[in-house]
This record gives sequence, structure tokens and C-alpha cells, in this order.
Amino acid sequence: MAIFGAGIAAGTINTVVGSGTLITFPVLLAFGYAPVTANVSNTIGLVPGSVSGAVGYRRELRGQRNRVLTLAVFSTLGGIAGAVALLALPASAFKRIVPAFIAIALVMILAQPYLARALRARRRRDRGGIGAGTNAGVMATGVYGGYFGAAQGIMLLAILGLTVDESLQRINAVKVVLAGLVNLVAGVIFVIAAHIAWGAAGLIAAGSILGGVIGARHGRRLPPVALRAVIVAVGVIAIVRLV
Repeated sequence: MAIFGAGIAAGTINTVVGSGTLITFPVLLAFGYAPVTANVSNTIGLVPGSVSGAVGYRRELRGQRNRVLTLAVFSTLGGIAGAVALLALPASAFKRIVPAFIAIALVMILAQPYLARALRARRRRDRGGIGAGTNAGVMATGVYGGYFGAAQGIMLLAILGLTVDESLQRINAVKVVLAGLVNLVAGVIFVIAAHIAWGAAGLIAAGSILGGVIGARHGRRLPPVALRAVIVAVGVIAIVRLV
């Protein structure tokens, strides 16, 4: 029930802003799963939630087909590279690297309100478009997402918000698709080459589907301060457990 509930929370959070991994990953660690096993199982489990979230955002995705297809190429390449890196590097490297990644993710979550204001100000004075910098940034977040993934959505929102002349909700819809695609391609690689805790992945998948629906329909009503506080708390717990 705890893993299923974490899947619901993660699916909701990923749809609204991103960083749901900081809910599910610590829960899997608490149940005794090895860090790499917890990470790959979590990645696979969150894919269905991204699908349900994207379906919920289908209205905001209208008219963005070419943009999504272009960015999807770079997200896919990044996700493949990140997943391969996770499997190629020793498990001890993951345990050393991930606490730093989580810390960066927590800083980004705390800075999210300031990023949002900066993005709004930038859009008012600059009507940018997708270019090489955007593609490179999306690919870099794909590498990060394929390797670990916490706060991948926030990174994507920051990159797209600075370069795409759209409302934040339409940008968020693109983010949901791209982050889900990274999880999908990484998950395919993990199914082929990694050990997966299928029971845990299934519970997270079931919960994330429900969470994706909740996030698309009602997630915007969640108090941002409370949401960030919960994410930061579980992120700190994950760092302590890994260290």
C-alpha cells in the first residue's frame, strides 16, 4: 500500500511539475531494495503515469505536434545515453553520484518559484524559438533522466520556458510527454539488461496511472508550498539513507 500510494503521489507530482522520483525512490529504499534496482524499477513504474498525464493534457498539446516530435528525438537520444551510463558504471558510482543529484534536485525545487517568475519576465520581453541550445538542453535533461530522473521535469520547464513562446500550461504538457519518453526508452533498456523488481514496478505503475489523471485534472490546485515541503523532506531522507 505504501508503494502504491507513493506511485499515486509521484504520478500526480510528475504531471504537475516533476520530481515524483523523490517520492517513490526513497520509499523503495526504505523497503530494502538496492539503489540501482530501486531506480530502474521506479523508472519503469512511472511510465504509465506519464501516459495518463499526457492524455489529460491533450488539449494543451494541440498544435504542438512538430515541436514535440523534434524535441522527442533529443529526449530519446539523451534517455538512451543516461540509461546506458547507469548500467555501464558500477553500482558504487551510483550510490556516490545520486545523493548529489538529489541535492541539486532539491535546490531546483526550492528555486522553482523564482524560476517561474524569471521565465514569465523573459517571455514578456523575448519571443524566442527552438534552436540548437534548446535541443542540447533537452538532450542533457534526457541523459540526466535516463540515469536518475528526479526533477527532470523542472529542468525541462526551465529550458522550454526560456525558449518557447507558449503559456506555461502548454509548455508543461510538452514536458510531460518528453519526460515520459525518457523514462520509456530508459525502461526498455532496463528490461533488457537490468534486474527489475517487477512487483514494486507494478505497484508504482498502477499508482502513477491514477496520479497522472489526478495531476492533469486537479493537481494545479495543490498548495505549492506544501508540495515543495513534502518533496524536500523525502529527498533529504533519501540522501541520508544513501549516505
